[in-house]
Amino acid sequence: MTSEISPKAEISPKAKIGNNCKIYPFVYIEDDVEIGDNCIIYPFVSILNGTRIGTCNKIYQGTVLGAEPQDFKFVGENSSTIIGNNNTIRENVVINRATHTGKQTVIGNENCLMEGAHVSHDTKIGNRCVLGYGTKIAGDCEIGNGVIFSSSVIENAKTRVGDCVMIQAGTSFSKDVPPYITVGGRPVGYLGPNNTMLTIYGVSEKVQKHIANAYRLVFHGQNNALDAAMQIVEQVPDGEEIRNIVAFIRATKAGIISKM
Repeated sequence: MTSEISPKAEISPKAKIGNNCKIYPFVYIEDDVEIGDNCIIYPFVSILNGTRIGTCNKIYQGTVLGAEPQDFKFVGENSSTIIGNNNTIRENVVINRATHTGKQTVIGNENCLMEGAHVSHDTKIGNRCVLGYGTKIAGDCEIGNGVIFSSSVIENAKTRVGDCVMIQAGTSFSKDVPPYITVGGRPVGYLGPNNTMLTIYGVSEKVQKHIANAYRLVFHGQNNALDAAMQIVEQVPDGEEIRNIVAFIRATKAGIISKM
């Protein structure tokens, strides 16, 4: 099925548009852009060079995809913004492409980016995440799956967020947030396991207790995070989630957030 494209949209003839898309008036699409099937692009959206968009995405008014990175190291190199399938990108969202040749800013599948969210260069976001109103993600960040950012959260550069994390509104952080927990406050601190999301994702009550015990060692013990990771291996029953916690902590470069 051919796409429905407004004659008032400004689209490069070199851009590749999939089937059954609807593109409204005043959309701007540059040369090196590929858009998959069944996408809806509302008025005043700009999709810039290096952007690759999958299928069944809805992109709302005023959004800019593939914007040049706000990075002083950027010297005009060709780079990419990769957006997966079934995402909802609401009004006035900005996603920057990567800084250097061959690098990518990546948004996975089934995410919802609410009004005014900003994702900076070289950041990678997994699947089924929510970025609340006005949330700002700095460059070179890594965000797992099933993460919820409430409104006006600020994630500083080169930090990571693990799977199934809930970050409360107005939080700002500059260290890594390990998986399966709720965090918030100023300064940011650990508030407990994110049992609501763990239940939604089918994690048993028994495993949730193991996760809680693991984080007692991390946030309430006397050891640093790396020593706590060793204690988790020795004292907490093994399982996929426990291995994920240990691997995340051991991989940290920015350090782990602290308890309140």
